[in-house]
Amino acid sequence: MSKDPLVIFTPSGKRGHFPTGTPILTAARQLGVDLDSVCGGRGICSKCQVTPSFGEFPKHGVTVSEDALSEWNSVEERYDTIRGLPKGRRLGCQATVQGDVVIDVPPESQVHRQVVRKRAEVRDIILNPSIRMHYVEVEQPDMHKPSGDLERLCEALKREMQLDSLDIDHHLLRDLQPVLRKGNWTVTAAVYMGDGTSTPSICALWPGYYEGRIYGLAVDLGSTTIAAHLCDLLTGEVVASSGIMNPQIRFGEDLMSRVSYSMMNAGGDLEMTRAVREGLNALFVQIAAEAEIDKSLIMDAVFVMNPVMHHLFLGIDPFELGQAPFALATSDALRLRAADLELVLNPGTRAYILPCIAGHVGADAAGVALSEAPDKSDDLMLVVDVGTNAEILLGSKDGVLACSSPTGPAFEGAQISSGQRAAPGAIERVEIDPATKAPRFRVIGCDLWSDEDGFEAATATTGITGICGSGIIEVIAEMRLAGLVDGPGLIGSPEQTGSDRCFLDGRTYSYLVYDGSADGGPKITVTNGDIRAIQMAKAALYSGARLLMDKLEVDKVDRIVLAGAFGAHISPKHAMVLGMIPDCELDKVTSAGNAAGTGARIALLNTEARHEIEQTVRAIHKVETAVEAKFQEHFVNASAIPNSADPFPILKSLVDLPEVNFNTGSAEGGREGRRRRRRG
Repeated sequence: MSKDPLVIFTPSGKRGHFPTGTPILTAARQLGVDLDSVCGGRGICSKCQVTPSFGEFPKHGVTVSEDALSEWNSVEERYDTIRGLPKGRRLGCQATVQGDVVIDVPPESQVHRQVVRKRAEVRDIILNPSIRMHYVEVEQPDMHKPSGDLERLCEALKREMQLDSLDIDHHLLRDLQPVLRKGNWTVTAAVYMGDGTSTPSICALWPGYYEGRIYGLAVDLGSTTIAAHLCDLLTGEVVASSGIMNPQIRFGEDLMSRVSYSMMNAGGDLEMTRAVREGLNALFVQIAAEAEIDKSLIMDAVFVMNPVMHHLFLGIDPFELGQAPFALATSDALRLRAADLELVLNPGTRAYILPCIAGHVGADAAGVALSEAPDKSDDLMLVVDVGTNAEILLGSKDGVLACSSPTGPAFEGAQISSGQRAAPGAIERVEIDPATKAPRFRVIGCDLWSDEDGFEAATATTGITGICGSGIIEVIAEMRLAGLVDGPGLIGSPEQTGSDRCFLDGRTYSYLVYDGSADGGPKITVTNGDIRAIQMAKAALYSGARLLMDKLEVDKVDRIVLAGAFGAHISPKHAMVLGMIPDCELDKVTSAGNAAGTGARIALLNTEARHEIEQTVRAIHKVETAVEAKFQEHFVNASAIPNSADPFPILKSLVDLPEVNFNTGSAEGGREGRRRRRRG
């Protein structure tokens, strides 16, 4: 085993040992990590900025000391003086390896930056926002009628809005008198109505008649990506949508790794809280710039997120969520001020956080329930929000059950040898010819298939860089359909499969999807380790759904809704071939896109929906997979492709799954590759 220091890059997960003194940029290039550099490592362009992380990382098996990188040098000092480096950042071309280290490559330092696909779904929403705008004429002061300017303003607004009582945000008192006099005793007020839970309060003022707009944010705070939709609160229109990678990724790609980080490092939870709040503030600056509005006009914000993100966002240590009985500090909806969460918006901006359902089923699942309304369905509806931590809802108007399954980041390209997140150049669609066993594919940013004329020219700019989640699902399902991989998940030899694309890779075989090495590009393969990672992820997903079906004593569902940004790009047929979802008619499997984000948008624009989802969540029956004995049995069966116990009759009527088994201990082809493994 190498004694050289271990360098681990996030979010890619790539790692390797390098001699002391190796520049981080050099290590990144040797590992194929997506780290930009324009100036040739001279410390001029700053494209190679990285963020080192220190402390204990149980998932990676390393402890990173403060001296794991070389000291700040004169090149970095000069650059910081002239242009400024964000706190905690280093230049990858200048910082050198001194010990085991975890290095995060932020999105802006990646050549192929993330395409956050969490778009706003088209939806009819009854407009009833929590912030109302009102223009009033205020009685001028009179020495014979002594009263304060505030009291006369409130009286005018109460008459106009037919309110019994009205407060004002304290920060407005300083500017109240100048605003009234500038407007010649007319004023436009933004009033937070409190959605019936508190006294209405004036939260912003403009002199005279304000003809502009005010805005709100619907935010889906995911463990991997953060997406926001900026909405006009007067029309309900989505004026901009944007997203960033969650900066907490450097502390762990999955939720339990982050919980472990907070357990193993004193103050680790607060460190992650700061990171996510800084990320949100950066996102808000970005989305306001895209919409060309003043950020101070954002007056309301609604958030959905899983329980661990919920606690870390609120500044609560998630320790209790890491062990049974997985107790939440609070599960109710929260009505706060954005400033309480260190969000840099208007001082009067409110923040509403949807309720959590259970210790592992969060406000994001509540958002999905609000968007897709399984509790109002006449037929049995399965809703699966596919992500790093999958939330699953099953039910109808007779009742709804919910659980979560720890699928991990494999579906999003992590833990996959050629995996990457969705970005231009990533393979997203795959087909394999069952006769020749040759693949053809499409990449993000190009509408052509790889065997069509013009494909090479169309992808010359982006290149072919890796394979993202939807591509991983399709290629493994296609390998199963083409007889390249068997039910237990083994890739066959060239003799067994009849294809030289299957090649010996250590002790197992791998399948070659694309070889760009002749042109300096990557060699993209599917390894048996990749298949194992997807098997574990899809088994967790299916087992959660099957467990809920057991609770209702049913063997089938009427329809399936795939939710989540990633779910929007999954092929139902390939998902069923893998055994990710229960057997179902393909035309009954639909995509809801980012349903959690849609739920947040509904709650932003309609305050009645906030009361509705709070009542709905209280009625949902929660199932904890971690303590259900049946879950493990389902998991073992679901590890096969598609399943070793459940028959999938609808799927088998649509596709031919080759009866192959490659665990024969023989590299002979044909007959030998098709023998069943003997028992005993």
